[in-house]
Amino acid sequence: MSDSCIITCAVSGAVANKHQCPGIPYTPEEYAKEVRRARDAGASMVHIHARTPEGAPTVEARHYRAITQAILAETPDIIVNYSTGWVGLPMAERVGHITELKPEIGALNMGSMNYAKYSAKRKAFVFSFVFENSFEDIVFLLERMGDAGVKPECECFDVGHVESVGALVDLGAISPPIQFSLIHGVLGGISATARNLAHMASVVPSGSTWGVIAVSREQWTMAGAAAALGGNVRVGFEDNFYLPSGEMASTNGELVDAAAQIVRLQGRDVAEPDEARRLLSLPTRPDRTAVLER
Repeated sequence: MSDSCIITCAVSGAVANKHQCPGIPYTPEEYAKEVRRARDAGASMVHIHARTPEGAPTVEARHYRAITQAILAETPDIIVNYSTGWVGLPMAERVGHITELKPEIGALNMGSMNYAKYSAKRKAFVFSFVFENSFEDIVFLLERMGDAGVKPECECFDVGHVESVGALVDLGAISPPIQFSLIHGVLGGISATARNLAHMASVVPSGSTWGVIAVSREQWTMAGAAAALGGNVRVGFEDNFYLPSGEMASTNGELVDAAAQIVRLQGRDVAEPDEARRLLSLPTRPDRTAVLER
């Protein structure tokens, strides 16, 4: 167990909007303010899904560039992590912003799955689709990230997703130490319980790092479990709008502050960006040339 816990803030996501949660950022300026608040509260990494200034999700590199430039002007030491999660786009478009802008970390999904939300009250699925991520597509993303010098973040929705990484290591598509994000609470993947997290963390290869991502209000139980087990923690408006009290957070910073309190209650420190880079085997000084050159 590391004494330091890395807190990541996923500031916006690609689904929810300001009508559901007014604090979700759209413009580069709003992203910058939210990341500054998260950093002040204890986040050392930011996970970005880009939006147009009007709020529409986008994979266009020009929007990622504008958002990241605004963030780094306000919070220059933050670790930048881009998403590749998308449905219905060619893989080259899902990774294009990463190969062009070269963030420190690129997230990628480690398996195909049913991805759904069910309402017991309505007796119906709120949404339901197949999230396809074949091994061929995963290898393609890993190769593009490797060429760009970007560290992959392996997002795993079930135990098998973690264990399948061994084949990719043997293939030479990814090299240890590996960063795993263990995602709980999405219907179609593993449910959000401390027992499930303990088992899932137990199959993470020795020497690699892992953190938990949990959706909705179960995020807080899972954050506590991860902190107790020696893992890292992600919070933010992509995953959950509500504080442990049940009140809607007005900023991402409030969510990060709650996570930091949970981490410290487990007797651990909240990692600063320099320490987080060491734990994640990232370069001490990130090369921001690609994103700042325009």
